[in-house]
Amino acid sequence: MANSTFLSTNLTNTSLDTTAAIVHMTCFIIIVLSHCTFLYFVIIILRVFFTSANIRETARYVLFIHMILNDTLYLIMAFVLYVASVYYVYIPVPFCYIMLTISTSTFRVTPYNLAVMSLERYVAVCYPLSHSQLCSPRRSTITLALIWTVALLFNLADIVVLGSKVGKNFFSLSVICSRASMTRTTEQGTITLCSLSMSFSAVGLIILYTYIQVVLVARKIGSGKSSAFKAGKTIMLHAFQLMLCMMSFTSSVTETYLRRYQAFIGIINYLLFMCLPRLLSPLIYGLRDDTFRKYMITFRSAAL
Repeated sequence: MANSTFLSTNLTNTSLDTTAAIVHMTCFIIIVLSHCTFLYFVIIILRVFFTSANIRETARYVLFIHMILNDTLYLIMAFVLYVASVYYVYIPVPFCYIMLTISTSTFRVTPYNLAVMSLERYVAVCYPLSHSQLCSPRRSTITLALIWTVALLFNLADIVVLGSKVGKNFFSLSVICSRASMTRTTEQGTITLCSLSMSFSAVGLIILYTYIQVVLVARKIGSGKSSAFKAGKTIMLHAFQLMLCMMSFTSSVTETYLRRYQAFIGIINYLLFMCLPRLLSPLIYGLRDDTFRKYMITFRSAAL
């Protein structure tokens, strides 16, 4: 009886391992193909941006291009870290911390960028006469600099706490690079939790407020083809992306309570909640925008 139970357990584990391997390989292929498609659209969008003067001088497109570049950097860094963790590649602590700093900073910048883009649409609809002054390319650049400053402040606090709590020997080690391997104190966990909670709460409130205000204007106009109506749909897409980013918080829960399926839960969480919100950006904003779509079609026709 014991032998039969042992055999059954082994067969079950073998089946799970085989299923996990298939799921893992399938997701990995999807990730590679989706990243290649994403980079293809990014190249076209960047070419349109840098060869079209009127687009470069529009704050909306400056913010959009910044989001595309930020998401590209995040996806590249997240992919490198994921492959390194899967294949147990040991990385020196200083290099690991730099890579994690880039990854976590770009992760935070995404919702900040969504909030600023929502505010730009809000100003365009609710204060059209002041839009060119309040949302100039120069002001957009200053705003982006402030976004990065805020995002990096949390990492600065983290490295100060880490450096004060661990010895110098720690920085001479090589580790499997992950956020967990760099979290050595409870204070670091508190900093991470507070930074993400405050960031997503503030961004969520900004998106909600701007959406309500834009919808009220759209109702006054009463036209389904008005700029206010389109701006409301754009802000809703920002909210959808923010929701997908926030869903990444559930990864720790699923990986804790579904440890039996941890072999493929990790890659599914990575694909759905880390990659998907960023992969959607070129499709949502590049192809939906009439001006960008016209230029993209022109450039693609010229290339062919």
